[in-house]
Amino acid sequence: MLKDKETIFDFQTWNASLAENNPRYRQAQPYPHIVLNNFLEEWAAEKALSEFPAVKDAGWIHYVQVNEKKHGLNKMDMLPLFIKQLIQELNSSPFLEFISKLTGIKNLVPDDMLEGGGLHQSKRGGFLNVHADFTVHPHKRNWRRRVNLLIYLNKDWKPDYKGDLELWDRQMKGHQQKISTVFNRCVIFNTDEDSYHRLPDAIECPEDIMRKSIALYYFTEEKITPKLRPTNYQARPQDGAKSALIYLDKKLIAGYTFIKSTFGINDDFVSRMLILLNRKKYT
Repeated sequence: MLKDKETIFDFQTWNASLAENNPRYRQAQPYPHIVLNNFLEEWAAEKALSEFPAVKDAGWIHYVQVNEKKHGLNKMDMLPLFIKQLIQELNSSPFLEFISKLTGIKNLVPDDMLEGGGLHQSKRGGFLNVHADFTVHPHKRNWRRRVNLLIYLNKDWKPDYKGDLELWDRQMKGHQQKISTVFNRCVIFNTDEDSYHRLPDAIECPEDIMRKSIALYYFTEEKITPKLRPTNYQARPQDGAKSALIYLDKKLIAGYTFIKSTFGINDDFVSRMLILLNRKKYT
């Protein structure tokens, strides 16, 4: 357990920054977002990194398809103790109040199911095509997704490894922001229907290094059921013939999202099927 003096997130300092950071967030382009360095207390970021589990078949979901290649762990009971405590802190009422004041979005609620979030890792060759995220929680139909929070835990990450986060304009003409995913940097942004972003083509880190992040998503509970829209992948102007594959894969994901929402299955089921089909991809 944490001692009283061990602060994971310095509420006093970050709350004092809201007067400056709220307008920065809301006026940012191509859509509301902010980059916050040294987000967690240094010891907490170091401890989270030291406990970050290796990619294994048990518990990890392997997202390997046309539009992405990454690995995720979103089962709270399988997370290391400290990382679980860290996530609980960032899902707490005081932190939700901080995020609401930062973004201007009231009544945010956390997702204790970590649907699509939790821990993410990408090996050499990992990527994530341009997309806007799903808009409604697949298992809570009146929960509208509003805010993404990403904390990066990549020490000594070199520019030639690639792996920056790109924020694309709403017209899909090109990226307007390119953010290096360095250690203890947090990126927070609105989850809108056209808040396009991506992890660029195939990261080139050494085989023994992984691109690591913690991803948390926040929702609002709506009185009128919002329109369910799955992750919306988009082809870039230069993707050419690949655009057809991106579109087809997007449609397959849309079908899966409908089944997932209707029948209550989760990503782990599909991940296990992929492992059985080809174990070598995930080891």
